[in-house]
Amino acid sequence: MDFLRPGSWEEALAAKAEHPTAVPIAGGTDVMVEINFDHRRPEYLLDLNRIGDLYEWEVGEDSVRLGASVPYTKIMEHLRPELPGLALASHTVASPQIRNRGGVGGNLGTASPAGDAHPALLAAGAEVEVESVRGSRRIPIDDFYTGVKRNALAADELIRAVHIKKADGPQQFSKVGTRNAMVIAVCAFGLALHPSSRTVRTGIGSAAPTPVRARTAEEFLNAALEEGGFWDNGKIITPSVAKQFADLCAAACNPIDDVRGTASYRRHAVGIMARRTLTWTWESYRGAAAHTEGVA
Repeated sequence: MDFLRPGSWEEALAAKAEHPTAVPIAGGTDVMVEINFDHRRPEYLLDLNRIGDLYEWEVGEDSVRLGASVPYTKIMEHLRPELPGLALASHTVASPQIRNRGGVGGNLGTASPAGDAHPALLAAGAEVEVESVRGSRRIPIDDFYTGVKRNALAADELIRAVHIKKADGPQQFSKVGTRNAMVIAVCAFGLALHPSSRTVRTGIGSAAPTPVRARTAEEFLNAALEEGGFWDNGKIITPSVAKQFADLCAAACNPIDDVRGTASYRRHAVGIMARRTLTWTWESYRGAAAHTEGVA
């Protein structure tokens, strides 16, 4: 196994072009586990730790440009107001040591359905900025996951950053594990309210071959909120609407039985998380609306 260590982003792109099979490594929290257990033995490792741009973020007017290697700890400490769903997901990642090393780019590159960042990125409507010596492009998060641990990257492309819209409403993340820390998700769920467009987006992890959205559930809830005037009147969402939303989220799953949980349990748990996160986010939305009216 050869170790490539570029000193700049341009050198990294050139190395990836010359060695398309090279496996990028930054935090190493996924790659090194696979190597240590001999599940993977790449011909080349491409060390990105000296690429400073990957550890930077920029808060714009409407979105955040998050470098691929920004550690989860930094997201929790500095970007919670702009990216609340991703900050909550970051808090559940493994241990403090791993949160200090790992970043969203690693989750995206590995593309495991159990990656903690995926539900939050789907719910927020992110775009993945990728680049090669041929140029750069942005891949909508909905198009990024192509199969079990497969993504839309070309062989010569590297992930440079993720562009995530700043939250315009409450966001939530929930995760079920076999213990409280250092655990791979049995299943996970992300939910984001987008009052500016009067829409809701979801993200489901570890309950299908890829991270997925519960699109039918979103369409149902969007229609129910609009028809009931909920965005304007701020009323409590009725139990029947919440239950139907939860059932449709569970139906969006296509899980498997494995050592962490059964398929039936995963469907059940996703439904429970969907109902709870909807309740939490809507209560936050109602509280914010009431506060705004009080101030006005």
